[in-house]
Amino acid sequence: MTPLRIIDASDRAAIERLLGRAAIRSDRAFDRGIHAIVDRVRQDGDRALARFARRFDRVEPPFEVTRAEMQAQASHVAPDVRRAIAAAARHIARVARRQLPKSSRTRVVPGVVVDQRVEPLRRVGCYVPGGRFPLPSSLLMTAIPARVAGVADIVAVCPRPVPAVMAAALEAGVTRLFRIGGAHAIAALAYGTTSLPRVDKIVGPGSRFVAAAKAYVAGDCAIDFYAGPTEIVIVAGAGRPAWIAADLIAQAEHDPAARSIFITWTRALADRVAREVASQADGRDIVERSLASNGAAIVTRTADEAIALANRIAPEHLVVDRESLARRRLTAGAVFVGPFAAQAAGDYATGSNHVLPTSGAARFRGGLSAADFVRVMSVQRITRAGLARLAPTIVSLARAEGLTAHADSIEGRLS
Repeated sequence: MTPLRIIDASDRAAIERLLGRAAIRSDRAFDRGIHAIVDRVRQDGDRALARFARRFDRVEPPFEVTRAEMQAQASHVAPDVRRAIAAAARHIARVARRQLPKSSRTRVVPGVVVDQRVEPLRRVGCYVPGGRFPLPSSLLMTAIPARVAGVADIVAVCPRPVPAVMAAALEAGVTRLFRIGGAHAIAALAYGTTSLPRVDKIVGPGSRFVAAAKAYVAGDCAIDFYAGPTEIVIVAGAGRPAWIAADLIAQAEHDPAARSIFITWTRALADRVAREVASQADGRDIVERSLASNGAAIVTRTADEAIALANRIAPEHLVVDRESLARRRLTAGAVFVGPFAAQAAGDYATGSNHVLPTSGAARFRGGLSAADFVRVMSVQRITRAGLARLAPTIVSLARAEGLTAHADSIEGRLS
């Protein structure tokens, strides 16, 4: 493999070409195909679901994996992997517990009390990818925060639930597991079929088919966010080139569309990292394709310029090499600080969620958390004296807006 290409930050055209590759582009023909699958499942239920499952997943009904089958398959998982699943689950739960919003009571004025009540969602759907690499870690990352939030019914779907995925399902407290995937699985979760219950929210990463289906059903069923190709940005002015290269390569092995970018204000370090990437990636087909299309080392003039560019990208994963950079205002799905904070650690074991916003969505939200599985609502209690205290404010604003019936509903109570 040739060394990682190096771009000077002053080359704006090259920067725009690199960053433009991550934009979510509309493909109308592709979207129409996804919409047709979703609409067919919504209309025909299990009959359409079975047809698409045979075509895309190569499985026959019944699709549900029984508890006995999960237990039998999980027993074949190597002991060290089962211990790793259990440890990761504990860490995810520990972090998730601190993420839940709290119920509270506020006395606004005498006679007016507003409670904040936190209620778990009733049923959620967790999508678990089953492509080249079935991902038990993604099941843990989606189902455990839901369990911590108090969700009673956790439904997981995976087109290829290997034994490790089944072991993770048992560990995470999944209620039901189905052997389906793709856009048809998203449709079944969003609208329900005879065999698969409708959920209140769908979470979890997946292919572009899954992402497009989630976007399409979002008006009828809540989703976490639109997830594009995975991405990492590393900002460093020093460090071991071999470690930096290893992190770029780790991200690139996910997908040929994955984006791996190194930003530095030290040209010599960029050169060393580029050579190290070429050495470590040699012969890894998907990694080479990913880095050739979507990888680069960008050389800025200063650390400030490097952080500004990283914030503009708003990456899924941001790695900074020193604490002073971490204290700045940063825009990313998750931030990793220091040479030992390898991004792969967050994928599995730190307890921080690895279901993260991509394609710039970190500008307006963070990663999946236990807070995504609850509803926060207000419960308001008002006495007559309290309403009298609020009446001048309510009546004045209502009449200013021309909503006289609003004002009348207050004055009628107090007259």
